[in-house]
Amino acid sequence: MDILTANDRQGTYPPSWYAATAKPLPEFPKAQGQIECDICVVGGGYTGLSAALHLSERGYDVTLLEAHRLGFGASGRNGGQVGTGQRLDQDELETLVGPARARALWDLSLNSVALVRELIQRHSIDCAFTPGIIHADHRARFVPHSHAYAEKLQRDYGYEQIRALDLKEIRTLVGSTDYHGGTLDMGAGHLHPLNYALGLARAAKASGVRLYENSRVTDITHGTPATVTTDTATIRARHVVVAGNGYLGNLIKPVTRRVMPINNFIAATEPLSEEVANDLIRENHAVADSRFVINYFRLSEDRRMLFGGGESYGYRFPRDIAALVRKPMLKVYPQLKDTQVDYAWGGTLGITMSRMPHFSRLSGNILSAGGFSGHGVAMATLAGQMLAEAIAGQAERFDLMSEVPTPAFPGGATLRWPLLVLAMTWFSLRDRL
Repeated sequence: MDILTANDRQGTYPPSWYAATAKPLPEFPKAQGQIECDICVVGGGYTGLSAALHLSERGYDVTLLEAHRLGFGASGRNGGQVGTGQRLDQDELETLVGPARARALWDLSLNSVALVRELIQRHSIDCAFTPGIIHADHRARFVPHSHAYAEKLQRDYGYEQIRALDLKEIRTLVGSTDYHGGTLDMGAGHLHPLNYALGLARAAKASGVRLYENSRVTDITHGTPATVTTDTATIRARHVVVAGNGYLGNLIKPVTRRVMPINNFIAATEPLSEEVANDLIRENHAVADSRFVINYFRLSEDRRMLFGGGESYGYRFPRDIAALVRKPMLKVYPQLKDTQVDYAWGGTLGITMSRMPHFSRLSGNILSAGGFSGHGVAMATLAGQMLAEAIAGQAERFDLMSEVPTPAFPGGATLRWPLLVLAMTWFSLRDRL
């Protein structure tokens, strides 16, 4: 089954609250004929758009190819959380790569959030950035670790924007008895993800990037120049940036072995009264909880509950996404049992075995970044900037990420699905029990 069309109509955004409230761009043309350029970027999400923008600002002639519409994939469907840190906590990274590299990876994460905020300001991107993400522990026994981790970040990393939340405060900030404590990170934040992606696209276009939509790449041929092929165009480029993340399919087999697509789902309720919304999330922070299959949620600008929860591991989305998401939502907020769900949608993201992004040089002039594992709004944006730096000959930050281990999935593309389903089923049972 084709991952690009398994759940979506060609060239049409999914029926999400994000698409309904987007500041749309006119449709860009399909790539046609013979195209020559310095850089060809494959993928029109955060990584591809950021890479294209930063490369164009360095003076390169850039062509970007998107199989559907710009921001169509995970970049336009996610929970909108702009988190600090990497997908793995710093103590895990210290064990994995050593304290010095762990510190460098932490600094990259702060760079990523700063870059998002700088791009929003510099390009006047209207995407409702709001500070604050709460980590909420759904087990009382998890709370001491969360508090100790906040203390570690303050002590060892000099990060003063995170603090501990006890039982009383978390239940004040998050109106749910499901949580027992956690942390609040005011250096992080949340935004409208599709409007952020479209803002990057506007900036890229203004910088001179040639943007093509409905232009699916069918082949990339190594060489100097490299050749990128669609069904209607052939692009010859000095360098190629591969930024397809969970939607790459089998286009790049070395990436396929290390970046696997999984599906995640979000529901948006009807608008809530100011009083009800304030009872649910008092200070308008975003929330992500401690479950292995994470619940993540926040309020929209028009006071809807945007609740993400539930995963699936086949190509197809479930028939009733709203029912799937309502189950974890009502576990957290039973007071929403009579609240209507107006929108429910799914999306596909790329994960890795280590949950750290996979950066690679596929050849001297073909670079790839993906596998952000649900932590991609900020890191994917920074990945684009680092890809641009590497092509320009400043590869220190790209190399730092590429040296982080991202093992191949066992069983290759054939067996990784059933093995992952078994593993995720076990973790889901552990969450419930």
